[in-house]
Amino acid sequence: MSKISCTSIQRPKWHLIHSGYKSRHYGKQYILGLLAALITPVTLTSNAHAAGELNIYSHRQPFLIKPFIEAYTAKTGTKINIVYASKGLAQRLKAEGARSPADIVLTVDIGRLQVYADKGLLAPVASPVLAANVPAHLRDPKGRWFGFSTRARVIAVSTQAEDADQITRYEDLAAPKWRGRICTRPGSHVYNRALVASFIHAVGVEKTEAWAKGLVDNLARRPQGNDRAQVKAIYEGVCDITLINNYYIGKLKNSNDDTHRKWAATVKLIFPNQGDRGTHVNISGGGVAKHSKRKAEATRFLEFLTKAKAQALYGSINFEYPVNSSVEVPAELKSMGTFTADIVPIARIAELSPDAQKVINRVKW
Repeated sequence: MSKISCTSIQRPKWHLIHSGYKSRHYGKQYILGLLAALITPVTLTSNAHAAGELNIYSHRQPFLIKPFIEAYTAKTGTKINIVYASKGLAQRLKAEGARSPADIVLTVDIGRLQVYADKGLLAPVASPVLAANVPAHLRDPKGRWFGFSTRARVIAVSTQAEDADQITRYEDLAAPKWRGRICTRPGSHVYNRALVASFIHAVGVEKTEAWAKGLVDNLARRPQGNDRAQVKAIYEGVCDITLINNYYIGKLKNSNDDTHRKWAATVKLIFPNQGDRGTHVNISGGGVAKHSKRKAEATRFLEFLTKAKAQALYGSINFEYPVNSSVEVPAELKSMGTFTADIVPIARIAELSPDAQKVINRVKW
């Protein structure tokens, strides 16, 4: 049996779930920061010096990373403890300082990864395995974080909208002919902000802002919901066109909920900009916590995530693309279509994120 324990933290209330403890809820964030530094050593480090044990702080939901942890545990016998939170883990890690029990940080989106790097919360790692398995544009030049999978920001269109086949580039979404036919989640969400940052890298701020304004002018409703909600909106006839991460279609098509499968059946995917810079991709990734007491074991876990078994899991379970070029893309992902990705250094996307947010604010996306 896999040795996994999990502390699940959700905002605005943080839930402590661990052997021998009942859940507690604290309403004030400043109390949480204080308690994090005091409680964590009790909940995660009762066996702090035990051999073969790792503590992971994760922005990825436990059910998404459980298969990877089970595979690593089966291979090594290492006990894995997980703290999960959608937000606030960087603040917690900083408050804990040198007393932090964290060994590894896992998250999604380059913007979130860069927050940890900017706050000095990640340790530089020199690993020939990671250098060989992760392309240079998908890892930190200073070795503080590494991408483990990529997700494509694609255009999804209604199967009933035959004229939508004319869309081949992100830039096309600003054309007046699509007025009232586009739905999106808010522009300030990290997925859209990264896309805008990639635009700035490609064409500069001025042209990016003109594009973003045109897209906003074409919206069928105010930005709302997540990517899954945009597919639902197409199913309901609210709009014909949206931007989503590719893995949402994989999850909807393979859902146990028949309604979700019906949503997915009403859209087809377009991988934009195949004639020029390529489709924008973002990453899931992670790094070794600065104050980890088990850096060697933590590095081995990161290396495992870039090897064949884990890379195949990213594709078959999470519907994300492997970063390791020697690993074949799973059939489900191939069925979505093949594409050329934009290979702008992902660290550059993080650098341009503040400028992207300013553009988003100005066009009121």
